[in-house]
Amino acid sequence: MPTKLKILITNNTLAGRAGTELYVRDLAVELLKRGHTPIAYSTIHGAVAEELRAATVPVIDCLGSLNAPPDLIHGHHHLETMTALLQFPRVPAVYFCHGWLPWEELPPKFPRIMRYVAVDETCRDRLVHEHAISDEQVRLIFNFVDLNRFKRRNALPEKPMRALVFSNNANESTNLPAVREACMRAKLELDVAGVGVGNSVNRPEHVLPKYDLVFAKGRAALEALSVGTAVILFDAAGVGPMVTTANMQRLRPLNFGIRTLQNPIEPDVLLEQIASYNAPDATLVSSWIRQTASMDAAMGHLISMYEEVIEEHRNQPAADYATEFRAASAYLRHWVPNLTRLRAECQSRHGALRREYDQTRTERDSLRSELNMINGSLTLRLRNRLIALPWVGHALRSCVKLVASRRLLKR
Repeated sequence: MPTKLKILITNNTLAGRAGTELYVRDLAVELLKRGHTPIAYSTIHGAVAEELRAATVPVIDCLGSLNAPPDLIHGHHHLETMTALLQFPRVPAVYFCHGWLPWEELPPKFPRIMRYVAVDETCRDRLVHEHAISDEQVRLIFNFVDLNRFKRRNALPEKPMRALVFSNNANESTNLPAVREACMRAKLELDVAGVGVGNSVNRPEHVLPKYDLVFAKGRAALEALSVGTAVILFDAAGVGPMVTTANMQRLRPLNFGIRTLQNPIEPDVLLEQIASYNAPDATLVSSWIRQTASMDAAMGHLISMYEEVIEEHRNQPAADYATEFRAASAYLRHWVPNLTRLRAECQSRHGALRREYDQTRTERDSLRSELNMINGSLTLRLRNRLIALPWVGHALRSCVKLVASRRLLKR
């Protein structure tokens, strides 16, 4: 078993700072620190790819760039994972499911995927109960926090004063109006951070300690809890509870995620959770999170699983390429009609948006024409009214006479 592993990590994008992108970044940087060789693969590069390269992690958009196959494929997202498996025919893989809803997270079935990893119990249910992945193949490895980056904040105040919505899904047309009203009624100063409001945060470890209360879910909630803020679970899907010592052990295996967001997004619901703010209890929750959700512990589980899978694959008989070709064919058979359907849906949506745009532009032109007519009419009426006034009429006649006399003098 090699002590230094070459791990190819796939992801559908390394552009915006979102869940799996940041997971890849943190994982790859930590593997590098531990003496391994991570390589990040995605066809879409951006800010996260730049951060990885700045940390000296190789980033590629073409698998042919590798001069030798990796020891293991750490797969996120089925298209990119299958692309890597077909590029490197003798390399084993582990496949990670990070979400309940996204179609990109659906698990591909392929002989060299030796383990499927769920980041919470919700994702595990998706793997086992919706896609018939066997229990023996599934591992549960919870999300983690880099405690070296996310330091403990100072003690919380007795009553919260500053609140933050920390979510890429938050925007004014969905869940922000309700939380704004709740915070106004609770006399809380509110800020919003996330892609949805054009305020992406590059260094959340510097931002989160400034707030007493954070509205977030998933990874964002975990990071906020680790620094010691009080956290209300919240996202576009709904409102969850304030994380407390009474419920933290139940919520952690759910990744503080979608399964916890069971209440409607209403000001009264949010106010009820805000009222449960308890500074000493929030500090105890933070201490527990820092004891149980560290990156060091998670990396130990991950590397142990990598080594286990590589050894297991090495001891198996030579690859049966006919079986792999059939698995690849079944994968394509499943996704070709789905991608065709998605393409048709995108085209239909594009057509609808185009018609809406054209209609809006027509209405704009009509309103602009109507406004010009109104302005013209008002100008004419105003001029007529002014002329009708005795002193205005006298002034205008005097001006006309003055101009005429000056013209006569010039002659």
